[in-house]
Amino acid sequence: MTARRAALAAAVVLGIAFAVVIAVRTPWVPLPDPVGGRTPVDPTAGLSEAQLNRAESFAAALRPASLISLLLGLTVSAVLGLTRAGARLVRAVARPLGGGWVWQVLLGVLALAVIGRLATLPLAAYGEVVRHRYGLSTRSWGLWLRDVAVSTAIDAGLTALGLLALVWLARRAPRTWWAWAGAGAAAFVVVGSFLWPVLIEPAFNRFQPLAEGRLRSDLLQLAEENGTPVQDVLVSDASRRTTALNAYVSGFGTTRRVVVYDTVLERLPDEQIESIVAHELGHVANDDVLTGTLMGALGAGAGVAALGWLLSSPTLLRRAGAEGPGDPRVVPLALFLITVGTLLSAPVQNGVSRHVEARADVHALDLTDDPEAFVAMQQDLAASNLSDPDPPGVWHWFFGSHPTVAQRLALAADWAELNRP
Repeated sequence: MTARRAALAAAVVLGIAFAVVIAVRTPWVPLPDPVGGRTPVDPTAGLSEAQLNRAESFAAALRPASLISLLLGLTVSAVLGLTRAGARLVRAVARPLGGGWVWQVLLGVLALAVIGRLATLPLAAYGEVVRHRYGLSTRSWGLWLRDVAVSTAIDAGLTALGLLALVWLARRAPRTWWAWAGAGAAAFVVVGSFLWPVLIEPAFNRFQPLAEGRLRSDLLQLAEENGTPVQDVLVSDASRRTTALNAYVSGFGTTRRVVVYDTVLERLPDEQIESIVAHELGHVANDDVLTGTLMGALGAGAGVAALGWLLSSPTLLRRAGAEGPGDPRVVPLALFLITVGTLLSAPVQNGVSRHVEARADVHALDLTDDPEAFVAMQQDLAASNLSDPDPPGVWHWFFGSHPTVAQRLALAADWAELNRP
């Protein structure tokens, strides 16, 4: 078997393993049907006409820009990856430092990342204007630019290191580099899941312990009752950037903590905060992060193996102006293929995510036994976050990582019916 066929076979096998994990671990039916049938979904989710109009107006202002930004970024990546322009750029940026292959990879990734970000920056700025207009963003333009710069630097840095390892492996092991790189990518996903809360989160927000009091005690007790004790309850200074409401649980073991936005503390009653946290604790209780990490590791391995197959295509290499995977000029092509793969996998990831989120909703209802607080919390979050309770079906299928607000309220009604005394 040739090295290229071996890479394709590995991609298929790992892809099948990925599909099996999805089939086995996805909660396809998070709640049984009530005797009288499921509750009809109310597309208004009980929101007022003014709230609905505001959410729909916000979505109408933002969705086209988001879609154009996605297509523009893909187009720029295609132009640089499927023509010799990207290869020339990679060589040009490294020339002042001697033009070695290491500098070509590192500076090439940085240049490509900056070009991609600059191409979509006007649309990102427009999106920020819209968020300011609707009162969702509180960031100054200085802070917004700082966030853009930090995000770009982190993405470019991690990508550069990954591609540097890929090119180095391809130069050292021309036939089996994709296997070593796939194993490395899978390991990176696993390690990254553990390190994210202690390395990346602090780059954007500051955290401080929630003050002693009833709410802190109740949240810690809720975690104990859930069988997943946490080390701390932290407050994020989210109000520096947004008026949106949110809370989450991050980390594993000694790094596991509940994080609550300061906006949540300011605007929601304790019982609704406990409902949000109970939902997040549901992810912990069901090992959703670990399952997601496993899926990510398998997906990364399959993706790199597929990349090994594609980067051995004479046609693609000729178009990109590269001689092979060990040639640093292959970087723009690799980035384009990764972008396409990420985009194509989005509906699958989001479809699984919606079922996982629905199970966490059921867990929150079981843990708190307070459907009224759950419904009120969902409606308050929808109103504050300007969430469209009934978005277009195709948009939600592709981009929606959570059930719609309307679907979540119908689920709560079904839960109440099944748990009626």
